[in-house]
Amino acid sequence: MAQGDLTQQIQELKKERNAVILAHSYQRPELQDVADFVGDSLALARYAQQANCETIAFCGVRFMAETACILNPTRKVVLPDLEASCSLELSCPASELSAFLEKNSEKNYYVIAYINCSIGVKALSDVIVTSGNARRIVETAPPDRPILFVPDANLGAWVAQKTGRKMELWDGACHVHRQFTRDSILNARTTHPGAPVVCHPECREEIRALSDHVCSTEQMIGFCRESEASTFIIVTESGILHRLRKLVPDKEFIGVGTEGCSCAECEYMKLNTLEKLRDCLRDLSPVVSLPEELRRRAEKPLLRMLELSQ
Repeated sequence: MAQGDLTQQIQELKKERNAVILAHSYQRPELQDVADFVGDSLALARYAQQANCETIAFCGVRFMAETACILNPTRKVVLPDLEASCSLELSCPASELSAFLEKNSEKNYYVIAYINCSIGVKALSDVIVTSGNARRIVETAPPDRPILFVPDANLGAWVAQKTGRKMELWDGACHVHRQFTRDSILNARTTHPGAPVVCHPECREEIRALSDHVCSTEQMIGFCRESEASTFIIVTESGILHRLRKLVPDKEFIGVGTEGCSCAECEYMKLNTLEKLRDCLRDLSPVVSLPEELRRRAEKPLLRMLELSQ
């Protein structure tokens, strides 16, 4: 079916279902274009909380749809593909974190969880963070409790460096950001001399050290818009390039490949398609449903994040 026909069907179903469509910046371009709102994890969490609708169709990965469901227990949340997981989420199973905390209960860890984690991990945490607010929230952590930062060791190391707070780091990483290489950055610099390198803090330390600016996905847009540079080398999942080109059309954005893929794509983010979005709005399935007791436990650290991010 032609893309235009699918888009028309989606718009009709969205109206029929009284739905809003949310899309992460790493989603396929055509999904970003049909969405009511596109953003990073924090912006999507806020929008989901404020949405005036009966149904939320979440074009992202599973933990993001769970987050929307946690904050919107009276609304139906559907995800185009339930297999859209996240390598960071998978690197920190709730059962392993629970066992670790029980084994080290005498330490009384203050658990700070990057939002890229399961509802089970959120429920075990004291506060949630995104890459955009992690520095601010870590600075508010109790000084008399040791911090355990899960699941992203690269983001945690960057935040620890910026805040001066000592943190124990869970050994997790995003499979895309972990595979950016020094050579790919240096080659891009050679091809585009003078272009600032902008990377996500989920990248490894040697990649951050080669970059001119390290920031969250959403902050990349503001930096590129306000910078005097006309060309930028972007070191994060390639989906952001579409959004950057739409929002800052007078500038050029160069993506770099990873060790495993010249396209720097997240295999999970790209599982969602227009056809699957159309089907999930039509069938109101797959639905993301959560046990109420677990949802309430996970809601507390999420609300704490939103409060501290004001």
